[in-house]
Amino acid sequence: MNGYEAPITPIKPPQFSEMFQKFALAFKTKTFEFFADEDNHNNGSHLSDSDGFSLLDSAEDFITDQKVVVIKPDPPPNSSSSSMNNGSHRGTIDTHIAECLVSSVFAAVSSFEASYLQLQTSQVPFVEESVKAADRALVSHLQRLSDLKRFYMELRRNPSSQVASSLGSCLEAQVQENQSKLRSLETVSNRLQEEIDEKDNEVSVLRKKLAEIHWGNTKLSKKLSGNLNSACDVLLTVRVFHSVLHDACRATHKFSKILIGLMIKAGWDLDLVANSIYPDIDYAKKGHTRFAFLSYVCLGMFRGFDSEGFSLIENEPLCNGNKGTCSLKQLLEHVSSNPMELLSKNQSCEFSRFCEKKYQDLIHPTMESSIFSNLDRNEAVLNSWRSLSVFYESFVCMASSIWTLHELAFSFEPVVEIYQVERGLDFSMVYMEDVTKRYNLPGKTKVKVGFTVVPGFKIGRTVIQSQVYLDQSSHFSGFLDPQESLLRKHLLYTNSAAGLCTELKGVTAVQQLL
Repeated sequence: MNGYEAPITPIKPPQFSEMFQKFALAFKTKTFEFFADEDNHNNGSHLSDSDGFSLLDSAEDFITDQKVVVIKPDPPPNSSSSSMNNGSHRGTIDTHIAECLVSSVFAAVSSFEASYLQLQTSQVPFVEESVKAADRALVSHLQRLSDLKRFYMELRRNPSSQVASSLGSCLEAQVQENQSKLRSLETVSNRLQEEIDEKDNEVSVLRKKLAEIHWGNTKLSKKLSGNLNSACDVLLTVRVFHSVLHDACRATHKFSKILIGLMIKAGWDLDLVANSIYPDIDYAKKGHTRFAFLSYVCLGMFRGFDSEGFSLIENEPLCNGNKGTCSLKQLLEHVSSNPMELLSKNQSCEFSRFCEKKYQDLIHPTMESSIFSNLDRNEAVLNSWRSLSVFYESFVCMASSIWTLHELAFSFEPVVEIYQVERGLDFSMVYMEDVTKRYNLPGKTKVKVGFTVVPGFKIGRTVIQSQVYLDQSSHFSGFLDPQESLLRKHLLYTNSAAGLCTELKGVTAVQQLL
């Protein structure tokens, strides 16, 4: 410049920091171009892409270790002010249009949702007209959404277009949206109400079925009650009572046979024992002395039969002819159980106390010490009848059959009465039966009763004969006339140890039923 040439210095390759500065400057330049006016952008910018990025390759625009500021020239005053005014006015219009467009979209979507719910509701149950109407509504709402999309694309291409006037107001779109939501809620509410009605109908049907079941149960209960009453009527018959009595007599015969066998093994004189039980009896055969032992066992086991508690309770009143309580229930419970297991499980029950009492009445200590001589006295009283299995089982079987007969007797209404024929009375075929089955009786002399073997029973106007052993001794001749024979209602109390027989006195007689 001053007449000499400047020394040529070699250009250093740009460092990383210098390249970064060039890149930042180029980016800033592009930023200015992005925010420039659209018209200026269409007509051209001060710096093009190639110009901006050429700064990265130009070393002449940068001075080492100095800041470089590139100032973009200001636009002309008139064009700048008009551009700002137009931009602010157009921004206000765009915001309003955008709000209306968004509200319209939400309203269309809500309407579509309501119509879709209506379509689903119309499917079950299927209603053809409702399905068609909902389908048409869905198509129209989809068409509305398509129109809104087209409006939006048109506004982007031409913001000054008059298409936005067809959108309507923002409030109108919001009202339409709320109405669509209400229609959706109404559809859901109607659907729920239909389900509630269906459940109510189901409840009504189930209540009707429940009422029918209750009615059926009541009918069955009455029928079962009638069957139970008829079963009780069948159970409480003379035939059943006689059958149970027959089983009790068989069990008594079996136990008496075992007891006689034990006496024979112990060296007892059976004739002497029989005479001590019933003195001065003229037995038809020598072996008939066993009937005295059978009578001793039967009358001992049936003692207290006329009391409801079987005389297990002291000073218990005798039967007055009324039906005892719970006798039938106790009968069924006892029949359904095994007496051997019952004694082993519960030794304090009434049946166990009955067995203990009857054993002590039949087997006195003197007899027991003779039969079971190897046992201690105190131990024998409690355990001897349990010591021998055959003896024990036969006694329990006999006691169980008589206990069952007692419960059955008190299940009748009126209660079954028991009677015993007094010694020395004339034989009557109405109330008595010869235990020996001797039907060829002498016709010249009157046959007298020697002793009662099995007591008789009176069920209403029906009499079950008492089994007696007949005595033909002469000193009983000329006794009472058969029509004046007294029938004792209570059992003959016997004491085997002393060999004495005593009777309950002062008992009223039962007149002949025929």
